[in-house]
Amino acid sequence: MDYSAVDFNVRHMKRKRQPEKSIYTDEYAIVLSLLKESRRNSGVTQIDLADRLGQTQSFVSKIERGDRRLDIVQLRTILLEFGVTLPDFVIQLESEIAKQT
Repeated sequence: MDYSAVDFNVRHMKRKRQPEKSIYTDEYAIVLSLLKESRRNSGVTQIDLADRLGQTQSFVSKIERGDRRLDIVQLRTILLEFGVTLPDFVIQLESEIAKQT
């Protein structure tokens, strides 16, 4: 997929008085929804994922609720536990975001 410079501009983010942190945007909510969906589709429970990551179930729960922010390396690591590649996830993400706009 080719991207133009326009694709990398900040989308029409709803702003209040101060810029929103990305963890509270509609786009991040889609990331979390797709992440949870990927986990469920792979048949992995939060406890299973936590064990695989060497973390607690509450750690996974906080990620899925949006209480804990992921960086791209963490996202990739988690997705690989579900058999999902980061590029495939991003394609899904872009598709869902396009439906919202």
